Parts: sequence; structure tokens; C-alpha cells
Amino acid sequence: MESDKFIFYILYSEFLNRFYIGFTSTSLDERLNKHLSNHSGYTSKAKDWALVYSEEFPDKKSAIGREKQVKGWKSQIKIRQLIDSKNKL
Repeated sequence: MESDKFIFYILYSEFLNRFYIGFTSTSLDERLNKHLSNHSGYTSKAKDWALVYSEEFPDKKSAIGREKQVKGWKSQIKIRQLIDSKNKL
């Protein structure tokens, strides 16, 4: 069964000075807790991940599309501009 909403999100680790970009169909709190728990993978390198940006989408395809778009930027400057634009609203 597909979720009613999908969330594109960006996490930031000050320790690594890096962003993590992903999407989920679970709650953001639940997803962040998984990133902060003991697991293997990219986010296991730090324990200070914080949610800095999110967008909600009605379907998985749209959320994945947004994730691929932002990952394709490969630019911390452009990602920071996206985050700042939301914070100015």
C-alpha cells in the first residue's frame, strides 16, 4: 500500500559539514531517528544530523524526482540557497 504523502528532505551534519538528501513515506521524526540510530550507511558517520529542509509530495515519483534534481546540483551553495529561500517565507 502506498503512503498518502511522500517527503523530500535535507539533513545537515555540522560535524561533517555535509548535507544528506533523501525522501521518505514515514514521518520525518521517525526517519531522522533511523538516521541517528546505530546503522551502517552514509549517515552513520555522524550523530548530529538535523532536518534543515523538507517538501511534501502527493506521490513517490515526484519525491524521487525532486531528490534526483537536488542531488544533481552537487553544490552546497545551491542547496543552502534552497534552504534559505524556505526560511525567508
